[in-house]
Amino acid sequence: MFLLRHGESEFNVHFSKTRIDPGIEDPGLTDTGRAQAAAAAEHLADRAVRRVVASPYRRALQTAEIVAGRLGLGIEIEPLVRERCWFVCDIGTPTSRLRSDWPGISFGDLPEQWWPEGGENEDALGIRCTAFREKLTSAPSWDDTVFVSHWAFIRGLTGMTVPNGTVLALDRGLAATIVHTSQS
Repeated sequence: MFLLRHGESEFNVHFSKTRIDPGIEDPGLTDTGRAQAAAAAEHLADRAVRRVVASPYRRALQTAEIVAGRLGLGIEIEPLVRERCWFVCDIGTPTSRLRSDWPGISFGDLPEQWWPEGGENEDALGIRCTAFREKLTSAPSWDDTVFVSHWAFIRGLTGMTVPNGTVLALDRGLAATIVHTSQS
């Protein structure tokens, strides 16, 4: 299985310079972020990926679109791999609008507001990461899947902090190895 941190977002640009939340709700990718996603897609093209699963945040969906387009695959949604809701950028887009913006993706029974009200602490993130681990260990196969996710979720799951556009391989024991880091 692979974890891919979404490409650079508008939030990432501002926050990396100032360390101040710029107040951008559910930001999209920058040109650099799209290039990072394309580079990750090229790396994944040589792998046996048969599924692309993304967080419902715009930056993850835009990254997944680029990857899935390159691989000729559809996109599935998994809210467990979303970002820790801590900054304004982690206020999501309502599901009805996501369905309108991405009519080719099934959002299934995703609630209209799928992100937690009032933020999410580290304990809640840990519980979500545990739920994801349990879901993976009970799945018959997930070796052929790339999950497009976020900094805090990847940190919570693997203990690693990685830059935008990074691809990690996870083995069945959930040990993570960086296999691609975007140079964009």
